[in-house]
Amino acid sequence: QVLLVESGGGLVHPWGSLRLSCVVSGSIFSISAMGWDRQAPGKQREVVARITTGGSTNYADSVKGRFTISRDNADNTVDLQMNSLKPEDTTAYYCRATSYAYTFWGQGTQVTVSS
Repeated sequence: QVLLVESGGGLVHPWGSLRLSCVVSGSIFSISAMGWDRQAPGKQREVVARITTGGSTNYADSVKGRFTISRDNADNTVDLQMNSLKPEDTTAYYCRATSYAYTFWGQGTQVTVSS
């Protein structure tokens, strides 16, 4: 069983910051890419950020320059630092981990940006 547990979501004012964290545990070997997705109600899931084992990163255009993804390969953790948050960033965020041909997601953590 593979378990991804996210933390750090919450309510923040526009232009504020939040840091999401995710711990991956269980029977998972050789994690390659890790990342964060988000999905608003009625919309398709969007890849927010992705990071490889070697540290290469990719970001959605909508978050470039505002969000930073990082990971600790030894601890199987991945973080997402979110700065300059906007109301349109409001949605559930899901941690993602890929091992060989398999991809796993966490249960999600809600981020709400509102004044």
